[in-house]
Amino acid sequence: MQKRKRLEESLKQDAAVGALVSDIDTLLELGQEGEDVAAEVAREIAKLRETVDKLETNMLLSGENDHNSAIVTIHPGAGGTESQDWAEMLMRMYLRWAERNGMSAEVTDLLPGEGAGIKSATIEINGENAFGLLQGEIGVHRLVRISPFDANARRHTSFASVFVIPQIDDDVKIDLKPEDIKTDVFRASGAGGQHVNRTESAVRMTHLPTGIVVQCQNERSQHKNRASAIKQLKARLWEFEMEKRRAEEKKLEDSKADINFGSQIRSYVLAPYRMIKDHRTKLPIGDVDRVLDGDLEQLIHAYLVWKKTGKTYGDGKDDLPE
Repeated sequence: MQKRKRLEESLKQDAAVGALVSDIDTLLELGQEGEDVAAEVAREIAKLRETVDKLETNMLLSGENDHNSAIVTIHPGAGGTESQDWAEMLMRMYLRWAERNGMSAEVTDLLPGEGAGIKSATIEINGENAFGLLQGEIGVHRLVRISPFDANARRHTSFASVFVIPQIDDDVKIDLKPEDIKTDVFRASGAGGQHVNRTESAVRMTHLPTGIVVQCQNERSQHKNRASAIKQLKARLWEFEMEKRRAEEKKLEDSKADINFGSQIRSYVLAPYRMIKDHRTKLPIGDVDRVLDGDLEQLIHAYLVWKKTGKTYGDGKDDLPE
């Protein structure tokens, strides 16, 4: 059914491109007859470019799990409240991105910061191609701005790390032995009402052989939290096994560094000028607010082109967005 849905969506997009090209042809014919259609042609060409970019983005998703849903984990770097606030800004950006793309997103684990921001967050984003589209977000994100928490209005630099793994389908076999899992239940922290705070509904699972720990506390029932934690643990174990396999192959890709938390992949500068710059694709974007509100399409498209071809923005090619 998932394959059928993907194929139907491809046919739908193909039909949309055909319709746009036909409309542009008709407008150009009217223009040759003396009609003033320049503004309308420009609008239709902009629509066509956007549609073709989305098609190209989907064509670049060829990984084994690119079509899967995703689990996004966000952690602030050193810097206290400033970095915690930046981590929360990133969390909102991914939630808005999911909403813009018609995907469902649920914060399954959230640890509030002291005073502002968050100490950590885990988001399940459910939708076609979620992992493939978000894989380029893995790494360290850097923010430069005038701190709202500094009474002297000084400029601060903050860091937060983002990690994305695919959600594993139920038919993928992950060997989870009950004796290898230590389960702890505890009272959830933060907002949630008397039931959440007074009952031991939160669940923390530790996979003893690997030391991997996951937890979920946002559902009201322990049963739902346990199911969500199992799903996250399976995904984390799959990623663990994939990492082992990559290490055994000995040959690491040139882009391996950008899946490590220690690498800075993107800078968001809000002062003294406003600009976002991706350090891998060299793509600059001036509309910072639009990106922070979840419009990541240019960044995603540029990353996938760079990953596939090595082309960066400004190298004289036409493949990257302007």
